[in-house]
Amino acid sequence: MPHLRVATWNIHKGVRGVGPLKRLEIHGIAEHLPALQADLIFLQEVRAEHRRDAARFAAWPGQPQADFLATKGYHAVYRTNAVTRHGEHGNALLSRWPILRHQHEDMSDHRMEQRGLLHVELNTGLEGIGHLHAIVVHLGLIPSSRTRQLAQLMAYIQRHIPAQDAVLVAGDFNDWGARQRQSMAQGGLFECEEAGKGKGLTFPSALPLVAYDHVYVRGLRPDSVEVPRGRPWSRLSDHLPLIANLI
Repeated sequence: MPHLRVATWNIHKGVRGVGPLKRLEIHGIAEHLPALQADLIFLQEVRAEHRRDAARFAAWPGQPQADFLATKGYHAVYRTNAVTRHGEHGNALLSRWPILRHQHEDMSDHRMEQRGLLHVELNTGLEGIGHLHAIVVHLGLIPSSRTRQLAQLMAYIQRHIPAQDAVLVAGDFNDWGARQRQSMAQGGLFECEEAGKGKGLTFPSALPLVAYDHVYVRGLRPDSVEVPRGRPWSRLSDHLPLIANLI
């Protein structure tokens, strides 16, 4: 049986639609998040606050979304990537294990896109793993930006993470190409979707055609990947969750 289960999900700031059709989905996300049955949940586009949406939706949570989603049994860590006119959003990690340390690094490549990584250190207590480094990423939309951001990610791992420690990197890479896998492999990180059994098509959620979301590992062995499809998942965000089982 897999002894480590992780999920990554871009939750689209907890809302769907635009203009008068915009609807609040953060409560549905909170309701269905436990169904992922994940030990670690890597989240992107998580709101810390948004004053305009808070004024618009009476049911807007009274706490940052990462804390709101941290149901019983999870510890939450959030760090901001982007500051906007009405609030801010970034990456978050929900962990069943206590957090040892965490830090953020700005990965913005140009002024039109504010991006970053969230690095969280955990002591899992699991046999054969122990100390684990989890990195949540959300890369840019422009290919040349992603190339530089991947190089920055590899340099960050080399600087901050001991070579013998296990590493998980997961998030929205905005990319499905072989060049990304090659860049990660040069740093000793391998894609669960390639090594495991299953396909990781996650976007768009209503009719998934591409794999924007990925889980990469070092010092861990992938077993399988899965993507929950259909309702309610296709309604909650424009991305579907990607789940990876590791042994």
